[in-house]
Amino acid sequence: MSSIELRDALDDLGFRALSDDLDEVLSHAATEALSHADFLTRIVEMERKDRARRSLERRHARSKIGAFKPMSEYDWNWPDDIDRELIERALKMRFVEEGANLVIVGAHGVGKTMLLKNLAHQAVLSGHSVLFVTAAKMLGELSAIDSPSKLERRLKHYSGVRFLCVDEVGYLSYDSRAADLLFEIVTRRYESAKSMALTTNLAFADWDTVFPHATCTIALVDRLTHRADILKIEGSSWRRKESQEWRQREEET
Repeated sequence: MSSIELRDALDDLGFRALSDDLDEVLSHAATEALSHADFLTRIVEMERKDRARRSLERRHARSKIGAFKPMSEYDWNWPDDIDRELIERALKMRFVEEGANLVIVGAHGVGKTMLLKNLAHQAVLSGHSVLFVTAAKMLGELSAIDSPSKLERRLKHYSGVRFLCVDEVGYLSYDSRAADLLFEIVTRRYESAKSMALTTNLAFADWDTVFPHATCTIALVDRLTHRADILKIEGSSWRRKESQEWRQREEET
């Protein structure tokens, strides 16, 4: 079998790392006079690392997290009130493993989305399937579907991932159908002990302004918060602060 045929065979069998570095691996085995067991051990370690890397890349791509600032850049002194201990505990992902939820409540610009994306990223690193989506995108998509079978597939899509992150509940109002669809997703995840993290700018008592004509709002909040930590952030807009600082620098130059 030629080297080209061998590489093709390795690709067919899924040994992509070995196929890519075949010449180097064979050269190293010959130079170091590796035993059969040592040679196989190196191949196994190489493939294990490569498959873990590719799995991480796939999970991250599917998560739709997008760009975000890491927690190392978060200014803990900026909010007037924030439970840092709760955030650091959440970043350890135990609540995801337990099937619990996290709701982040705060005004516009206090860093809710940044925290949510960091949680999503940490879940990806921990090996979980993750999906990050805004409430507007998810509910708009589901509400527009008029095929029962297609709707069921999309509900399974949002209900099936291990960790669902829904951003910006409360910035728009929705009709009763959207409320029922969100309730369905929350219920399915509740019954299968799959975690959600959600950001909102409104207290739960004000959710009737988000779903003004819905009858399921109380039940929705009840199931969402039954096994959940509530993180409240109080303070001024960080983005407004950065904008003011940028304008000040521009004026000085």
